[in-house]
Amino acid sequence: MKSYARLLCLAALFSQSVHAQISNGSFESFTGNTPDGWTTIDSGITTAPSATAQAGAQSVSISVNTASQAATDFRQSVAVVAGQNYDFSVWVYHTEGHVRARLYVDGYQGYSSETTVNQWQQLSYSYTAASSTDIEVGLRFYDVTGFDGSEVVYVDSFQPSTSSGGGCSGSEAVVDLTTDSYASETSWEILDGSSQVTASGSGYANNSSYSESLCLADGDYTFVIYDSYGDGICCSYGSGSYALTVAGETIASGGEFSGEEATPFSLPSASSEPPSGCASNLLELVLLTDNYGSETSWQLLQGTTTLGTGSGYTANTLYNESFCLADNSYTFVISDSYGDGICCSVGNGSYRLTSNGITIAEGGEFTSSESINFDLPAVSGGGGSGGYYDAAAGLSGYALKTALYNIIKDHNNQGYSALWGFYSANELDHYYENDGSILDIYSENPSGSDPYNYTPVSNQCGTYNSEADCYNREHSFPRNWFGGQVEPMNSDVHHIFATDGQVNAYRSSYPYGEVGTATTTSSNGSKLGSAAVGLGYSGTVFEPIDEFKGDLARAYFYMATRYQNQIAGWQSNAAEADAVLNGTSDQVFEPWMLTLLKSWHNQDPVSQKEIDRNEAVYQYQGNRNPFVDHPEWVTTIWGN
Repeated sequence: MKSYARLLCLAALFSQSVHAQISNGSFESFTGNTPDGWTTIDSGITTAPSATAQAGAQSVSISVNTASQAATDFRQSVAVVAGQNYDFSVWVYHTEGHVRARLYVDGYQGYSSETTVNQWQQLSYSYTAASSTDIEVGLRFYDVTGFDGSEVVYVDSFQPSTSSGGGCSGSEAVVDLTTDSYASETSWEILDGSSQVTASGSGYANNSSYSESLCLADGDYTFVIYDSYGDGICCSYGSGSYALTVAGETIASGGEFSGEEATPFSLPSASSEPPSGCASNLLELVLLTDNYGSETSWQLLQGTTTLGTGSGYTANTLYNESFCLADNSYTFVISDSYGDGICCSVGNGSYRLTSNGITIAEGGEFTSSESINFDLPAVSGGGGSGGYYDAAAGLSGYALKTALYNIIKDHNNQGYSALWGFYSANELDHYYENDGSILDIYSENPSGSDPYNYTPVSNQCGTYNSEADCYNREHSFPRNWFGGQVEPMNSDVHHIFATDGQVNAYRSSYPYGEVGTATTTSSNGSKLGSAAVGLGYSGTVFEPIDEFKGDLARAYFYMATRYQNQIAGWQSNAAEADAVLNGTSDQVFEPWMLTLLKSWHNQDPVSQKEIDRNEAVYQYQGNRNPFVDHPEWVTTIWGN
C-alpha cells in the first residue's frame, strides 16, 4: 500500500504526547519477588511475578493484605517536563472482586471496576506537567464489601514504559482488541510487504480486552483481523471491537465484518510529517477507503467555487489531504457512486476532517453523499459563533422554533456504533471527581465518591446482570417512541447518554417524571416508580437526580425542534409516547410533560458539562442544541 499526501499550503501545527521514563512497566524484570524499578511498595501489599500476563511473559501479582488504604500504595517516581503531555495507562485483573485499584498520577485518578473479575481492564489518564519535576505514578488499593483480608490483583503493561531497554527505534504500534462472546474464533496478523507475518494474536478469552504493543520498522504492512465463523466480532454475539494505532494515529478500527478485514498501511505515515508554511487555517482530511475505493470521491467548496477534489482511489488505502484556507464559510462533500457509503458493508472506510486540531466532521456511514457546512476558524466553545443562529434573530414563538429547526436539521449522522467512540472521547468525568471515567448520569454522585466507575471502551456493554456491570447507550427519548432503530434519531448523540446498562433497562421506555413511590432506586438515587400526586400523569415514571434534570429537559426541547417535521406522527408509536406527545409539531408535548420539562430546565441551569458536550457534539455531527446555547429560548418559544 502507498499512503498519499497532497499539500496546498500546510501549517506547522504538530503535537504529540511525550513518553515519561517509567521503569519496568511490563514487569518482565524482578529481583526476588520485587519488580525492578518500583520503589514504593507499602507494607499492606506483597508482590510476586505471575504468568497471568496481559502482554509479554509475566505480570506482577499484588496481594492486598490490609484494609488500611494508607498501606496499599505501589509506586515509582518519574521525571516530567513542563508543558508536555503524558498518556499514562495500566491494565489490572481482579480475581475476587472485593478490592478496587485506583490509578495514581501525581494525585489520585480513576478506579477500576472491582466487579469485572477474571479479565483485564485498562485504567488511563492524560497528564500535562505544570513544571519540570519528578512525580509519582502507580496504584493504590481499596477494599470494598466482601473483602476477606487478602485478595490478589494482577497488574501489567504500565505505560509508557522504557523497560524494553532503549525504546522503539521504528514506529510504535498498538493493537487494542475487545473480544465478543466467541473469542476463540478471533485472530489477527500484521504482514510485511513480502506477506510474511510480523506479528499475530489468537487464543483469546470471551468478552475480554487486550492491548499489544509492537515496534515496526519503516515499510509496507497489512493488518488483517479474522473471525473463523464469519460473523465478525460485533454485534451479534457481544460488543467486540479492535483498533490499530501507529504513532498515535488510528490506522484501522471496527468490529463489524464477516470472515476477515484487511487494512494496508505504510510507515512512516505521511501524516506524521509536520507541515509548514500556512499562516491561516490548516484543514486536514484523512480518508480510509473501503473495498471499492474507485467509488469514493470528495469536493471542497467555497460557495460555488471548487477548491479541491479527490477521486480515483485504491481500495483499503489511507490518504491524507491538507489545505491552507482563509477565514470563511466552506462545504465539504464526500460521495459514493454506488450509494452505500464507505462503511461498513464492504469494508471499514472512514473520513475525518479537522482544522487546527478541532474535528469538524467524521464518519463513513452514509448513502450516496454527505455534505458538511463549516466556518473557519472552527467554532470552539463559542455557542454558535460565526453566524450560526443568524436566521433566528428577532423571532419568537413557534416561528423561532421553525427557524431553529431549519438551522439544526440535516446533521451528519455518524451511525449507532460510532456512539462508543464519542463516549470514550467526550463523555468523561472532568467535572465531579475529575477522574476521566465515563460520566454515567444514572450513577454519578455529584457531591461525593461515585458508587462505581467505568473505564472507557473496556467497560462498555456487553451483557449485564446487575448495576455496575457495564455502561450502555441510553436513548433519553426512547427509540420505540420514534419507531425503533430509525435514523438519524437512533444515533443522534444530543439525546443519547452513557448510562449504566441495568439502570438503563429499569428505565426502559417509561416517561421521565417525579416519582411518588419508588419500586427501584439506583446507586446515585435515580428512581423508577409510580408518578407523584399532582404530576398530571398517573403511570410509571423514571426520575433522574436533580443534577441532570435540566440536561434531559433540554435534550427533549432539542428533539422537539430537530425533528419538528416528523414528531407529530410519533404519538401512536407507543403507549408511553402517547402519554408524553400531543400529536402536534409546535407544542409537541402534553401539558403535564411541558410543565415538567420547563420546571426542570429552570431548576437545573446549563452547566459547563453541557456546554462542553454541546461543543463536542457540534464537532462530531455538525449541529448544536440551541437550548444549551440560548436557554432563554425555551420561554421565548413555549412561554413561562
